[in-house]
Amino acid sequence: MHSGFYTRIRRAFRHTIFGIWTIALTYGLFVLAGLSMVHSGNRFALDFRDKLVGKAQHESRILRQLDRGNSAAAAGLDAAGNSAAGFLSMVAGYGVPAGYGVAAYRGWIGGIVSVDGRHRSRLSRPFPAFYYLVTLLLQLLPYSLAGGAGVSMGIAAFAGGDRTGYNGPRIRFLQIPYEAIGDAACIYAISVPLFAIASLFEFMI
Repeated sequence: MHSGFYTRIRRAFRHTIFGIWTIALTYGLFVLAGLSMVHSGNRFALDFRDKLVGKAQHESRILRQLDRGNSAAAAGLDAAGNSAAGFLSMVAGYGVPAGYGVAAYRGWIGGIVSVDGRHRSRLSRPFPAFYYLVTLLLQLLPYSLAGGAGVSMGIAAFAGGDRTGYNGPRIRFLQIPYEAIGDAACIYAISVPLFAIASLFEFMI
């Protein structure tokens, strides 16, 4: 039973590895772009960061729970929100350019929040740098998995079986191979507990 499960997971990763790696690369490049912009004093990036964080502070249920001292509840809400966003990223990946666009935007956001409210770098001191980098890495890992699985579904829908390895039946109209959907479901199932780990680290440390 266990060997069959691990064989299925390995097959899913083999089919989706291109999508996962390219989505992860997109995240990395746009994190660096956002980080570079705010650290160089780019006014657009800094203003966008301030508006985004300010809106979150006023409207976020997660931050309200955190202010009340309910760290576990905040982590749970955050994990649920990220899991839902990861699922939507996977769905967006069917339109392949949209999948990369979502990754680019989310990565850029991750980069611009590398400064605090006074626009001081969170990388200038050891613990804030460690907390920021580890939190970012833990979040982007499952997002890369889910987004990459979605992009792989999109590529499989528009490419032949000789390129993708999917030679079985497809969903009518959408043209997605049933096996590609199964692979994406496996990868997404792996991403969900990783989202939980990321949220626990972010709100319980």
